[in-house]
Amino acid sequence: MIDDINTLTMILFIIVIAIVMLFAVLFLVYFKSKKGKESKSSTIPESTDKRKESSKRAVPEEPVEDFMEFDTITDNMIEVKNGMKYIMVVECQGINYDLMSELEKNAVEEGFVQFLNTLRHPIQIYTQTRTINLESSIQTYKSKIEELENNLEKAKTEYTKMVNSGNYPKEELEKAQFELTKQTNLYEYGKDIIYNTEKMSLNKNVLNQKYYIVIPYYADELGQNSFDKEEIRNLSFSELYTRAQSIIRTIAACGVNAKVLNSDDLADLLYVAYNRDEAEVYGIDKALRAGFDELYSTAPDVLDKKIRILDKQIEEKAFEKANQLITEVKSEKQKAIEEKQENVDDLIDQLAKIILEENATMIGTDVAKDAINKIDKQKQNQEKGGETPDGQKTKRGRRKKTV
Repeated sequence: MIDDINTLTMILFIIVIAIVMLFAVLFLVYFKSKKGKESKSSTIPESTDKRKESSKRAVPEEPVEDFMEFDTITDNMIEVKNGMKYIMVVECQGINYDLMSELEKNAVEEGFVQFLNTLRHPIQIYTQTRTINLESSIQTYKSKIEELENNLEKAKTEYTKMVNSGNYPKEELEKAQFELTKQTNLYEYGKDIIYNTEKMSLNKNVLNQKYYIVIPYYADELGQNSFDKEEIRNLSFSELYTRAQSIIRTIAACGVNAKVLNSDDLADLLYVAYNRDEAEVYGIDKALRAGFDELYSTAPDVLDKKIRILDKQIEEKAFEKANQLITEVKSEKQKAIEEKQENVDDLIDQLAKIILEENATMIGTDVAKDAINKIDKQKQNQEKGGETPDGQKTKRGRRKKTV
């Protein structure tokens, strides 16, 4: 029994010694590995820093335009890859499919199948979720409220004046009171709309989904040609516009209204896509008004600017020439009037002679002849400064023409 106890004691002692030795070995290994890492880190920091600096210097600085996936926006198209690809976008108004009857749903599905069957070119359907910005609506409502407030003040003033005068019958007073009540109700209703709209705009979770059909066109589709860039752009626009109108007519069978986005709408679409967070508080309209158009250039081409300047110069020159001609014509007419005024007496005498000669048979040849002679004598006396039969001294003369 005692021998068994001694044997177990020896075994336990050996096991304890083995465990202690194992821990000692593990501790030594851990210490050496830690010391080796520290020595490595102490010997290579400068080289790593130099590598990092060299790697930073090796990265070339590229403009933001190269990072973007498009070049520019022109003629309601997005230009990509230096004119090798053009994109036109059609915006679609969504329909509430779940609230339709079965017959309406079948009609929509058949229209969509027809739309897919008529496609002869690739398209892409793009959905963009936006936070509703009600700022423009609020500004519009406030301007309308100002008009309603002015109308209300006018109605109050007019009604008070009518009541104080006491000269208006009961029917007119009731009519004025009805108009005052109507203007008051409109004003209060408008204020409630503004309050509710401003309260709604504080909720950032009010979202709106917009649906777009993206239509691409590649310059390679024109085949082997010698067109320049402007001709390729015009041909691409014609083809894309034709495709867009075909799509709009086809999806109209589904009850979906659509329109082609213009250049400003395309800029807004890309602005929201690349600046999703900023677009909620600072839209593309404010960015363009502030002059932040480094990313999206909506300015016309230089040649277009020159053409506009030339058109303006031509218009100014045309107006100037037209005014000059009008002045010349007026001066010629004025001269003709002045000449006629100078010769009015001679014209009267000539016309009187013609009348006497034509009516000589009626009034008598001798009488007509005597009257003509008298006209000649009066003319001679007036030219000499003599007296007329009335006893008045007159002198007939002509003005000197002034140039």
